[in-house]
Amino acid sequence: MEKVKIFYNKFCKFEGLLVQIFLGTLMVLVFSSAVCRSLKFPINWAIDVSMLLFAWTVFLGADVALRNTGLVKVDLIIKKLSPNIQKTLYILWQVIIIAFLLSLVWYGIPLSIESSKRLFWTLGISYSWATVSVPAGSFLMIVSTSIKLYNTVRNKNKEKG
Repeated sequence: MEKVKIFYNKFCKFEGLLVQIFLGTLMVLVFSSAVCRSLKFPINWAIDVSMLLFAWTVFLGADVALRNTGLVKVDLIIKKLSPNIQKTLYILWQVIIIAFLLSLVWYGIPLSIESSKRLFWTLGISYSWATVSVPAGSFLMIVSTSIKLYNTVRNKNKEKG
């Protein structure tokens, strides 16, 4: 079990680094594409690469944010409730999040398969490389949410509600 934790921690660091690289590259591509377009020298492939990077940045970044913060949380009213009710609502909320993410995986896989025939115009690769970010990122968020849920049920998580 300890090896799994070590692997997961390394994966989380890699995922965070990947999101940073994708976001930085995305910003440079969009900015340079806009500048070049205004100089009458458009970089057509930058649009496709930007779309691809944006899709992966959104879903991988959502996993990083979900794992590292109380991102999905409005606690103005929750703080006034008893600790037991807070914990129960937190568990319920995590279960709802997992159910929603499961639906994204369930519908995202056929979307990715269906998108395989569509190509990025300038890159010549399947659009599935972008759409598979939906089920892949959602699966990673299910793992992160499940870990939070497990820790809450086991009373290891200090954050309640």
